[in-house]
Amino acid sequence: MPVEGGSSSGSASATRHPKPKRKAHSLSIRRTNSTEERPQGIGRGDMLDGQDSKLPLSLRSNLLDLFGQIEREFENLYIENIELRREIDSLNERLAGDGQTIEGGDPSKGAMKTKASHSTSQLSQKLKTTYKASTSKIVSSFKATTGSRALCQLLKEYVGHRDGIWDLSITRTQPVVLGTASADHSALLWSIETGKCLLRYAGHAGSVNSIKFHPTEQMALTASGDQTAHIWRYMVQLPAPQPPPDVSAPCDDDQDSSDREEGEVDCDGPCEVPTVRVATATLKSHQGVVIAADWLVGGRQVVTASWDRAANLYEVETSELVHTLTGHDQELTHCCTHPTQRLVVTSSRDTTFRLWDFRDPSIHSVNVFQGHTDTVTSAVFTVGDNVVSGSDDRTVKVWDLKNMRSPIATIRTDSAVNRISVSANQRIIALPHDNRQVRLFDMNGVRLARLPRSNRMGHRRMVCCTAWNEENASCNLFTCGFDRQAIGWNINIPALLQEK
Repeated sequence: MPVEGGSSSGSASATRHPKPKRKAHSLSIRRTNSTEERPQGIGRGDMLDGQDSKLPLSLRSNLLDLFGQIEREFENLYIENIELRREIDSLNERLAGDGQTIEGGDPSKGAMKTKASHSTSQLSQKLKTTYKASTSKIVSSFKATTGSRALCQLLKEYVGHRDGIWDLSITRTQPVVLGTASADHSALLWSIETGKCLLRYAGHAGSVNSIKFHPTEQMALTASGDQTAHIWRYMVQLPAPQPPPDVSAPCDDDQDSSDREEGEVDCDGPCEVPTVRVATATLKSHQGVVIAADWLVGGRQVVTASWDRAANLYEVETSELVHTLTGHDQELTHCCTHPTQRLVVTSSRDTTFRLWDFRDPSIHSVNVFQGHTDTVTSAVFTVGDNVVSGSDDRTVKVWDLKNMRSPIATIRTDSAVNRISVSANQRIIALPHDNRQVRLFDMNGVRLARLPRSNRMGHRRMVCCTAWNEENASCNLFTCGFDRQAIGWNINIPALLQEK
């Protein structure tokens, strides 16, 4: 962008001639020590008389005053320097009296100064060692933080999406696979053990915001920014098991996944796997982005949440709209169904979440809960009678379904909380944060651990969602973020609870 007036300034500088140098005049002002008194009968004007100078007498008098002030300041500094030297000598004598051998008898010698400084550094090192020992005892009291690397180890990274991953889920039927929903308009299915992409769904015309699997059949439900939700079938075959990965090296190479090019994928990426492009059923009654969807217990109905401020209930077999759940004042952010009962919870940007009850076919009651001060990003059921809600107000609240007037526990964090999940067996809450952290809490709000995060381990951008897998003997936690990757973690639950 051209700079205003640039050409005129350039021509002016080109025609500018060097100015003639002035003849330098030496300024000779006689200064007297401020501690010395002037001879009686001699004034300041008499002291300046007879000196060769072109300056006026008043100006020379002011300069003399200024030089006198400078000289007095230097005198004060000189006196302070002498006092400091005396203190140093006194400290050296004390060190010598404590058994420190100082070579040379003259304290002003360089050898003694070097030895004294060495002794002082030894004393300083002793103080630092004592300080570190005391602080280490304090730090060791935070067992969950210091031992998080041993309690939570990286299992596998799943890299292949070309944009951020909004949601992930684990299949409820065999074979157990991981599903991810991404802003690149696709959903991918992964082998948990090998990290290989098994199948790609490309039926949506917008960002895929949510993915959930049918409780008994090989079907998936995805919600999208194209204002629809799709139900599609999948068939996958797991690859042969491989040797366990080296947890010390979270990546197969030294290249960070966040530094990959936009179109770059692994050799087992989605371009080389089977692709499903046609949905079994398309649910399209919303007038805005469908942000989330979930199966009701039994898998015969699904619920969807949209930015049009409504949640819809559909029949799976006919794709028919059964109910439209309205009442939220702003866009919905999430929806979740109870694992054993016909209950639905929806969260919204209006700082509330609502509990919808479909257990009685003739009555569909709704309860509104106002426990947060900012957007409620997610609200999920536990296996018991609890609801856990997370919000942009940096809090997570645990509620009792039998008494929802006030939360039974409140977790306060230092960053906004995204889509949370609760383990079914151990009831551990996994909190994904905007600041790339993932923290684990129990239902009483006690912090258990934080997932490791470094330059080579953990997410490099916002963590969007978490999901638990407790089907095997070990407990696995999966996280996804806007760094275009999902990560599997092995959580040592016995050690975690023992640290608690």
